[in-house]
Amino acid sequence: MRCPFCGNNDTQVKDSRPAEDNVAIRRRRLCPACGGRFTTYERVQLRDLVVVKTNGKREDFDRDKMARSIRIAMQKRPVDPERIEQMISGIVRRLESSGETDIPSKTIGEIVMETLSRIDNVGYVRFASVYKNFQDAGDFDKFVSELRPPAADD
Repeated sequence: MRCPFCGNNDTQVKDSRPAEDNVAIRRRRLCPACGGRFTTYERVQLRDLVVVKTNGKREDFDRDKMARSIRIAMQKRPVDPERIEQMISGIVRRLESSGETDIPSKTIGEIVMETLSRIDNVGYVRFASVYKNFQDAGDFDKFVSELRPPAADD
């Protein structure tokens, strides 16, 4: 593992333990050249996934890219960061265990929205506004009205 401080290729592992979500290994490392300490995380990757965009373009699945968009949607929401990380790991496991290596971006977006809807409605609406490309307030109003239960007749 290359040192992020000085670029030295030879770093030492000082401590290894399961990460909080128990699907990664957290390693504390030390660079003997500069004395820098840093942490790395290792995750099991069952298979290489390829995202098929709506325009037909293909690109490697990037867990961090998906995680960033989820974290942006959940920004300043009362949801524990560990819960968000568990949700992200669950989505990745679901994608990897689907048996498919080529996954349409639409499928990923739908899975993320489904998961967010169970955790936080505001995060769900934020993610959906980007995913579904809302253009004006009417798009928001229509989407949010579908979330509300029908009003009871008095």
